[in-house]
Amino acid sequence: MAHQDLHLSGTSVALHRLHQEAAARGVDLASLPYAIRTMVENLLRHQASGGATEDDLQSALNWRQNKGRGIPLHVTRVILPDSSGIPVLQGIATLRDAVDTAGGDPLTVEPRVPVDVIVDHSLQVDHFGSKDAEALNLAVEFHRNDERYRFLKWAEQAFDNITVHPPGSGIIHQLNLEKIATVIAVSGPEHTKTAHPEFVLGGDSHTPMVNALGVLGWGVGGLDAEAAMLGYPHVYPMPEVVGLRLNGRLGPGVTTTDLALTATQRLRAEGVIAAIVEYIGEGVSSLSVPERATLANMAPEYGATAGFFPVDAQTLTYLNATRSPEHARFVEDYCRANGLLRETSTPEPSYSRVIEIDLSEVKRSVAGPARPQDRLALPQVAQDFRRRLELSKTEGGFAAKPAAQSGLTHGALAIAAITACTNTSNPSVMIAAGLIAKRATELGLQVPAHVKTSLAPGSRNVARYLDELGLLSALAEIGFHVIGYGCTTCGGKSGPLVPAMAETIDQGELVAAAALSGNRNFEGRIHRQIRANYIMSPPLVIAFALAGRIDIDLETEPLGLNAKGQPVMLADLWPADDTVAALVAAAAKPQPSPNPVQTVGSQLWQSLQAPVGPRFAWDASSSYLLPSPFFDKAAGAGDRSDEIAGARVLGAYGDSLTTDHISPGGEIPMDSAAGLYLQSLGIERQAFNTYVARRCNHEVMARATFANLRIKNLLVPEVEGGVTRLLPEMEMMTVHAAAEVYRHRGLPLVVLGGKEYGTGSSRDWAAKGSVLLGVQAVIAESFERIHRSNLVSLGILPLRFQPGEGWRQLGLTGQEPITITGIRNAIARGAPLQVQAGEVAFTVTLDASTESERQLLSNGGLLRAVLNDFVGDAAPAAQKDAQA
Repeated sequence: MAHQDLHLSGTSVALHRLHQEAAARGVDLASLPYAIRTMVENLLRHQASGGATEDDLQSALNWRQNKGRGIPLHVTRVILPDSSGIPVLQGIATLRDAVDTAGGDPLTVEPRVPVDVIVDHSLQVDHFGSKDAEALNLAVEFHRNDERYRFLKWAEQAFDNITVHPPGSGIIHQLNLEKIATVIAVSGPEHTKTAHPEFVLGGDSHTPMVNALGVLGWGVGGLDAEAAMLGYPHVYPMPEVVGLRLNGRLGPGVTTTDLALTATQRLRAEGVIAAIVEYIGEGVSSLSVPERATLANMAPEYGATAGFFPVDAQTLTYLNATRSPEHARFVEDYCRANGLLRETSTPEPSYSRVIEIDLSEVKRSVAGPARPQDRLALPQVAQDFRRRLELSKTEGGFAAKPAAQSGLTHGALAIAAITACTNTSNPSVMIAAGLIAKRATELGLQVPAHVKTSLAPGSRNVARYLDELGLLSALAEIGFHVIGYGCTTCGGKSGPLVPAMAETIDQGELVAAAALSGNRNFEGRIHRQIRANYIMSPPLVIAFALAGRIDIDLETEPLGLNAKGQPVMLADLWPADDTVAALVAAAAKPQPSPNPVQTVGSQLWQSLQAPVGPRFAWDASSSYLLPSPFFDKAAGAGDRSDEIAGARVLGAYGDSLTTDHISPGGEIPMDSAAGLYLQSLGIERQAFNTYVARRCNHEVMARATFANLRIKNLLVPEVEGGVTRLLPEMEMMTVHAAAEVYRHRGLPLVVLGGKEYGTGSSRDWAAKGSVLLGVQAVIAESFERIHRSNLVSLGILPLRFQPGEGWRQLGLTGQEPITITGIRNAIARGAPLQVQAGEVAFTVTLDASTESERQLLSNGGLLRAVLNDFVGDAAPAAQKDAQA
């Protein structure tokens, strides 16, 4: 039921009336969570073209009774960082080649929806502490990534619907929030334009940050993003929808970052894995969109698919300031007409359960030293750090030796980084950081020389308002110069430490620390030499930087001495809330970014020469860009076998094994399997770049898999890093070397895991690399959503132990040969699988959420299905629907 009754710039647009459609099916729309309403609209809009069925619609309307049932959602656009975007484009470029080889028309391989690629994950902090750091880092970035960026420019001209935002533009999720997202989109032919909510998939797990704007969207692996680009529906299992009620207001000096860390700890404990968390309650109304963005951004950290804020007055205020008053009015008219506008008088929807947080009880917080859910109240940080010094690594400690006699002790701060869109999108915490820096300068405080400082805003808008308020120079005065606009330290692109610090760490095994305003602090992620990493608000980053160490109680101990030799406390520096609020109001209107040709990054981008034409000319000698091997692998895959016989365990891991552990993204060590491979090609250490930059070279990435410096393979409990034991010989070697031996022996491989296997980034190379090593199944106690989906897309079986069981509980050592039977029956009917591990027999469950996933596992994975569709007699029905 569509009505031509909304107008945008004088044009009538149609919309699907959710109230009437729900009522016609016996459902009160007001009872549905707002996220579910958006899904209902998506299904209604694609019913006529066959992209959704009445059963799909009924499943969404009656979502409580249909948890886990897959529904086909159709994306309005895809957004990708270069880290996953370049491999995705490599994939569709290879697909063009494969279609041509198979006798099809390669030009049918085209994105069916708009795709934005933001180049933000390659910037490294090579230069810092000077006014020219940004320009110097950009120059190094372009030199280091020349081949990758030329490929990106080729892809932009070779494929329709692709827009590349060049280096220096900002961070993907902040740009999405500030200018790319429309909230309500208009599409279709001129005479039948339809208005509808956006549904966005992103190739980065923090895509839910845009949920702060009332846009439904989440992160997926590159394979799922690739499929969505090509017109396939995103089959999504109906989730649990949890209401998070925020009551009251935050107390004086407490930031949204403190709230986000509190919510992350609470929601992890409550168990919201794969749920949609919808923010409700009076406290929501007091949070601006940028403040909400910090909470929404952290959804992967608390385990949810999305952290959704419905459109309300705050949303409209933000759209009025960042888009146009006309667009804000259009969004308001649509959402009010269609039951998507949250107002104070609106009845609260019904949820699976409701969790409450009293904002007045939130305290200043820090999370660390290795997980974002491990929140500490500010006074607890020093005590917890000292406690961990003596604990073993298996107990979560550092097993520290006495610190070197170099003037630096355990707890010395090696990095202080204001980084990541999580917090740089929020003017209140950025302005507070600037005010602390200004006051510190006035009192004569300086950051110690051993601390590497950096400021990496998520957009140029941040630097603009900080400069206008006179705070950018204050930050630079204590060492926090702008070093560029990208993810940097949050994604492990920290660059080298101060030489004296690096030398002391290596010689004395110093347990150094990092303070960052990011969203992740997993082992080995931030910097290979730093073992204690803490997430906090930007003002607290400044405070710890001034102190020069992490083992300090900032509420009772002085940060330093002023020019008169008097102690300076945090309270002496922290600005009053009303002062911050007044400056936030002054900076409230984000201005358009400078004309692209006026930025250094855009000038370098425009001068970059790139190949042209519909097909990419691969260079077999390239160490960066090789054709994807996965279509060949998919095309040659046979029917799914009913058993995996005589498999060996490649690795046995504990709880919370992250995708950073499985596929690291930072620097490539000289003595790693990947480093040795690059050296064999004649590449010198300074040209290694990062694992992220080498993601289009499967030879590098296969060697990177399970190769994090801090990964703990319990087959070799005495050693950290990417090693395992070759079985049955028990010889210790790299994971890649062992996989090669097993390949020559014709043996399949499995991996054993604990709880929350695959937490962290939406890093499909964690699954791709596993396939290249020969892994056919992962048996774990539980899986994180995105990595489980990636395993399925690659044809790897994600198998869950029965509740209360695990490989350790069953007494396994990982040295047993493993046989898994009943695979076909498990895929077809959900039957349990039988596992024989040495003398131990047990059952496991296939963790496949939907019929679509079971079909993928049966047929060899997503890429085989895609290739078969494109070389068939007709384009996939999904693509036809996407074009309709």
